[in-house]
Amino acid sequence: MEDTVIVIMLKDKETGFLEKELGSYTLSEELGMVYNIYAEEVEDGKEVVLRLTCNKVIEDWEYDAIFDYYDTEPLAEVVDSVQEEDGHYNPVWVVRFPYSGVYDEMENKFADIIEIHKKELLSVYDAIADKKDDYFEE
Repeated sequence: MEDTVIVIMLKDKETGFLEKELGSYTLSEELGMVYNIYAEEVEDGKEVVLRLTCNKVIEDWEYDAIFDYYDTEPLAEVVDSVQEEDGHYNPVWVVRFPYSGVYDEMENKFADIIEIHKKELLSVYDAIADKKDDYFEE
């Protein structure tokens, strides 16, 4: 798989416009799990807002099942917050953590977050494989 570069832009909280590039980072796998990313000014610096999603198209019944079985605790150990976000085609989790201007630190942080998320999703996919009847609505 080829490496992909993501760019973190600073987002103005008032206008919602992306104003300034803060950095670009290489992800070597699972870019499909990143829904979007940006940074915001906060009281003590900058905070990265990373939305994670599923790496495949899911069936309708899987949406709630994935949220039900996804354990946010492993992610919560490496980020400041993890929240589920409804209203998207696939499940989305919003993670927030401080922005660092140190390239290797940020690249390693992204790799850790995506690896934890990938591992949890694979576990969830296995756990819900036989749950269709529990979630399917006709």
